[in-house]
Amino acid sequence: MDAWAGRRVPIGRVSGAYGVHGWLKVRSATEPPSRILEYRPWQLGRGGDWKSFDVLGGRPHGAAFVAQLAGLEDRESAQRLAGADIAVSRTQLPALAPDEYYWCDLVGLEVEDANGSPLGRVQRLMETGAHDVMVVQEGGTEVLIPFVPGRSVRRVDFETGTIVVDWFADP
Repeated sequence: MDAWAGRRVPIGRVSGAYGVHGWLKVRSATEPPSRILEYRPWQLGRGGDWKSFDVLGGRPHGAAFVAQLAGLEDRESAQRLAGADIAVSRTQLPALAPDEYYWCDLVGLEVEDANGSPLGRVQRLMETGAHDVMVVQEGGTEVLIPFVPGRSVRRVDFETGTIVVDWFADP
């Protein structure tokens, strides 16, 4: 997975300013949510404009978190970052076991059934009570496919950019 070394991985979003000393309110996209505070530095950006910030501290705040970043010293500078995505370099993420995957690595892969028939491209994944589910889109049609390696997922092949599943789309 060396090709992903420089890739940004989204871990959250700035929802606004907190207080008058430049702290940010942030929503986490990590599991568990508190893990967002373990990654350092953060890259904040919108579109193609990214800037790296050292995380000086943070803590839970209701259903979200508040964080203090180096260089943000007042409410106005923090508020300008509202809506920015929070990302880290792919190399900052822990190594995975052979049959584990980061969702961000699966998004965009082509999905085909066991007979080689294309089912579409992974748009996103979502967590359900039972297991993770891939949202696969082909044209205007979305198909929900359980992401269960060894059962509904036969193989994930990053070299060919495909996921082979034991799943057949309705005709």
